[in-house]
Amino acid sequence: MYCIELTIKLSPMPLVVQRKEHGEAKRLYSDVVESIKNGNPRLLELTCEKVEDKRITVLVSEITAVQIYEKTSSSTSKRPGFSLQN
Repeated sequence: MYCIELTIKLSPMPLVVQRKEHGEAKRLYSDVVESIKNGNPRLLELTCEKVEDKRITVLVSEITAVQIYEKTSSSTSKRPGFSLQN
């Protein structure tokens, strides 16, 4: 399972939707990045493959970051995101 995580302005909690296939996750990631670059469409409707009927519509201008990662069942997995190390 692959997660596409959106960070929204002034929101402490990210929005996450999931895709079963890596290709579909990469395509959605690319669509979100392209929407941010162009500002078009103004609204972006996302669905989740894991939870049926889970839908969310996001105002594209409020998205500050998007990331894609593979969800693992390992309890020792590193938290998704980026970290600065010396």
